[in-house]
Amino acid sequence: MKTNDGLRVSELFYSIQGESSYAGYPCLFIRLAGCNLRCTYCDATYTYGEDGRQMTIAEIVDFVQESPVGLVEITGGEPLLQENVHALMEALIADGRTVLLETNGSIGLDKVPDAVVIIMDIKCPGSGMADMNHPANLERLNNKDELKFVLRSQQDYLWAVEFLQKNKLCPAASATATRKHPRILFSAVTDDLDPAELASWILADHLPIQLQLQLHTLLWPGQNRGV
Repeated sequence: MKTNDGLRVSELFYSIQGESSYAGYPCLFIRLAGCNLRCTYCDATYTYGEDGRQMTIAEIVDFVQESPVGLVEITGGEPLLQENVHALMEALIADGRTVLLETNGSIGLDKVPDAVVIIMDIKCPGSGMADMNHPANLERLNNKDELKFVLRSQQDYLWAVEFLQKNKLCPAASATATRKHPRILFSAVTDDLDPAELASWILADHLPIQLQLQLHTLLWPGQNRGV
């Protein structure tokens, strides 16, 4: 499963960035195979249900260099499970790309290059994986990074707000104020929680939180690969 200069890749594709504060921008995606979590709402089970294909870092960089698009996201599954992902990130940075790393938050971020924009999940109880959060990762994040909570219920929402308050990550400040902390994103599992209801809770609590919708699911409903 491992080579000296290889990664197991689930898919490579070009699409509109659907999540995070970069939503709406054209983006090259490198989706790596394998995941150590089994979230109840996972929409990419094929990343751990299938083996993926072995590719060298050079082959992956070749895919990126075929396009002038500057934004590249490494996602999964869980990309940090594969040690060679750090070398891939370095190669993409050296190629002049803006690199986003989407991670489930269960693995240490110590080796992630400083230039990478980290988009990290905090798993809420509704995910079934809340005991897998790695709290030390919070110290690694700064104001270029993003912290994402995927919510299935009001119980998840209240848990997330308490988490933010406990970790002093949600100061009473306007959305345009200078942020010393990562941007906070709340997203609803739409089969379980109406995003409009989530919006009403955020408004009622006057929280400096960004509500996130999965743009790719609105553009291409029912399609879960290559978007």
